[in-house]
Amino acid sequence: MSQTKSFTMRRIFALIITLSIISCNTDSNTFKIIGNAPGFDDGTELLVYQVNDINQPQVIDTLIVNGGKFEGTYPKSDILTINYLNVASMSGNVLYFPENVDLNATIYKDSIYASKITGSSQNDAYTTFSGKMLEYNDIKQKNSQEFRKAKLEQDGILVQELQNANRALADEEANYKKQFVSDNSNSLFSVMLLTEMVNRKEINTVEAKEIIKSLSPKIAASTTAKTLTSLIKSMKKADVGSVAPDFAAQTPTGETLSLKEAMGEYTIIDFWASWCKPCRVENPNVVRVYNKYHDKGLNIISVSLDKESQKDRWLKAIEKDQLTWSHVSNLKGWKDPIAVQYNVRGIPATFLLDKEGNIIAKNLRGQALENKIASLFN
Repeated sequence: MSQTKSFTMRRIFALIITLSIISCNTDSNTFKIIGNAPGFDDGTELLVYQVNDINQPQVIDTLIVNGGKFEGTYPKSDILTINYLNVASMSGNVLYFPENVDLNATIYKDSIYASKITGSSQNDAYTTFSGKMLEYNDIKQKNSQEFRKAKLEQDGILVQELQNANRALADEEANYKKQFVSDNSNSLFSVMLLTEMVNRKEINTVEAKEIIKSLSPKIAASTTAKTLTSLIKSMKKADVGSVAPDFAAQTPTGETLSLKEAMGEYTIIDFWASWCKPCRVENPNVVRVYNKYHDKGLNIISVSLDKESQKDRWLKAIEKDQLTWSHVSNLKGWKDPIAVQYNVRGIPATFLLDKEGNIIAKNLRGQALENKIASLFN
């Protein structure tokens, strides 16, 4: 064999050996979180949490800071999960989404909320979103300070300007959120954000359903997306234009009363509780409207979210506030099946029905309620 051929073969063998070593040392079935933690003492523990299918966080690893660095290795998986890092000595968490690629984390000792994990599409998008929310919060805090100062100085013009600015900022923030979830259809965080927006009434169910249609198949099949779809379906059952779901529960005297039995020409379903201060403040307005229009066909059925241990308070509140209409309760607090059926997440909550049982208005209070009832009967 010539010297040239021998040299070439040696290079080929060397290359094969090198590639073999690289392939042995590179585990394609794992990904890493490589982190910086400037200012943290050596030995500081970082707990790695994973949120399971029943929405319960579980510790899956403990990382140790050494020389301002930390690192963890995890198996790749096709299962979508929500994870977060928690510094044992600090409050607050750093959210991230495992995506089977190496991630870079930066944990700030003086600001856990400014900490971030990047290196993949979902995490980069979430980091951008979090930064934008911090900007909005900074503006809100500044406006709040200026508002308090203007109130103290009785500067009515500045107070009005700041109120207008806050409304405009709220609209801008809501639009940014809507755009974010629309632009990030392959992000589990988008579904989480959309769920929050639906619950806060920052987006209606029609808009939310359109965004859900655009989700990637993998995200749409997630437990989080399925939960949101179920939420929207339950909300639609009690939306304006829908037929009010029928229900039945016990009255204060122990009899069973249904919605159908309590209905009049127009009917108000009023969700409240004896412990709810805004409800008790609103009660005189409802009493006034009821006394004025009951003879014309207005009925009310109140559903209390008191608990079994609060039954006496419920009964005393009915008497004290002079609520002379129909009352029912399962005495299960926020777990009341009627409240769940109507997707009630805050009280007082009201639903106005026509004689066919269609929901024609929701959550009218004070003068707005009286104006609506007056327009119906007059």
